Amino acid sequence: MAWPGWPAPSPTARPAAVLVLLGALDRVPARHRSASVPADLDVLLVGRAASLRHHAGQVSFPGGRVDPDDDGPVGAALREAVEETGLDAAGVEVLGTLGELPVPVSDHRVTPVLAWWARPSPVGVVDHQESAHVFRAPVADLLDPANRGTAAITSLRRPPARPGPAFVVGPHVVWGFTALVLDRLFDVLGWSEPWDRSRSVTVRI
Repeated sequence: MAWPGWPAPSPTARPAAVLVLLGALDRVPARHRSASVPADLDVLLVGRAASLRHHAGQVSFPGGRVDPDDDGPVGAALREAVEETGLDAAGVEVLGTLGELPVPVSDHRVTPVLAWWARPSPVGVVDHQESAHVFRAPVADLLDPANRGTAAITSLRRPPARPGPAFVVGPHVVWGFTALVLDRLFDVLGWSEPWDRSRSVTVRI
């Protein structure tokens, strides 16, 4: 999957991978009614611990750096998801990998791994030093125009980041890399609904 408007990752950046895991993760339906997806379709997300050096407090997909012993990005994404959420990887069916994306702030080139949770298993925070939350986000609610906007990032620690898509998920705001992947994936799959790009979603980091 191409990422129009985004630079190619640096070949010297460290390889990493994230797991974009879709499935019926629980029996709580979405609030928003979508013509494109069922009410029980979810995506697994992780709220990073506030103490982390990079991406502190952000909502992300499970994932991390590709280690030498991993079977490439797919192996890394599955291993990291198990370590972060406790899921049973045997119930995950990998559908494929998406194109690499640069994450300059941590000097990584990240491969999203798209997967289907054929046999869901219990998940939760495994290491509180890494993660503060593990939760499911109903895809239909992410598609709800009322929950979408453009991130308005305020920070005293670094220069302003480029504007990008944002999603409001209950008490969480999904922005940055994770929101970019979701936004592009929804567009490519034909799931997106028209939303107001002039609406600002405040993000304080």
